[in-house]
Amino acid sequence: MQLQPTDALLVIDVQSDFCPAVNGFGGALAVKDGDQVVPIINRLAQRFDHVILTQDWHPAGHISFASSHPGKRPYETIEVAYGTQTLWPDHCVQGTPGADLHPGLHIPHAELILRKGFRKEIDSYSAFLEDDRKTPTGLASYLRERGLQRLFLCGLAYDFCVRYSAIDGTAAGFECIVIEDATRSVDLPNSVKETRLNFVKNGIEQISTDTINT
Repeated sequence: MQLQPTDALLVIDVQSDFCPAVNGFGGALAVKDGDQVVPIINRLAQRFDHVILTQDWHPAGHISFASSHPGKRPYETIEVAYGTQTLWPDHCVQGTPGADLHPGLHIPHAELILRKGFRKEIDSYSAFLEDDRKTPTGLASYLRERGLQRLFLCGLAYDFCVRYSAIDGTAAGFECIVIEDATRSVDLPNSVKETRLNFVKNGIEQISTDTINT
């Protein structure tokens, strides 16, 4: 696949809390082998002129934290104003080491770091929309003003934030392609299967890094 000047690499939430703990920091919601995507993404980013990073950025007491709901445990679900909410361990809390981008991530030419999930009463998986499905993050407008049209997605996690970002990006009119070997999954029951079915339904192509040419 030949890269074009209007392509961008969208690196989703490669943060310490989503990876096995490094030097005692992070790992609060570690994705299995999440840190293995870091060197892959570093190499991948060198092929792109345009790179955008996202960063989960929750306030303390966020609605998605099981600790915010007495008697509830991580991975249970509750009903909130905007629908069903999966509850997670406290993670990516603003200003904590776990919210930092993974220390091994090295993409100095990244043009934007988009923070999401900072509204206390709304969770945010997608890089484009909060989970109420109507509050925009501003990314679509940024991409349009920059003239960026095709997005290659990678990062964490395949079956949540990468999934929703690709689907919402497609709905917003961008061509979205998921680089599967540069992602890892949370892998809750049926989450990977549902992700693959949703990608097919929405016409989202999945590729590997070795198919990308500069």
